[in-house]
Amino acid sequence: MSAAIAQLLGALDWVAMLTHFMGLSLLAVAGAISTTPESHRYLVDENRWLTDAQFTDSIAIAQAAPGPNVLFIALLGWNVGFNAASWAGGALGLVLAMAGIMGPSSVLTYVTAQWSQRNRERREVRAFKQGMTPIVIALMAGTGWVLVSAHGYTLAQLPLWGLALVSTVVVWRTRIHLLWLLGAGALMGALGWV
Repeated sequence: MSAAIAQLLGALDWVAMLTHFMGLSLLAVAGAISTTPESHRYLVDENRWLTDAQFTDSIAIAQAAPGPNVLFIALLGWNVGFNAASWAGGALGLVLAMAGIMGPSSVLTYVTAQWSQRNRERREVRAFKQGMTPIVIALMAGTGWVLVSAHGYTLAQLPLWGLALVSTVVVWRTRIHLLWLLGAGALMGALGWV
């Protein structure tokens, strides 16, 4: 834990973190990972509860682990709480972050799915589904931008930016399985190329 971010969080800070993740829950139309840019702004830039390294490491660890994509939110909450109050704070941060990100979207999804299934032939329902596509794409692009730009914009980072661009085009234009791309990226990282 960095001494620069070790701090005590008051009850209002915990409530603010919970409500922040509750708000993000309703924006997570492309999955929890699409909330990365806003989570970074709130946790790192605005409140300084996490360092940039803790933020990106949380995402990397959660993405490497088997299980649901939303695990990175649990690690973000854990790190905020651990920075504030060690193990007990970590557990509290984890629970609040997960309750915040899962609660509202789960309720909204259930209610909306029931309604849209009953009304699937309505023009408005079909238009809504088609209109969500560019929003999901933009949220995923923002997530990629935050993760890649965390390493800086120097010429030394050009291979990383190139890998991100090539991966984007390959995912967009081919049917190559994502695990092959992850494996290639891991190999390039292990060789020190990116």
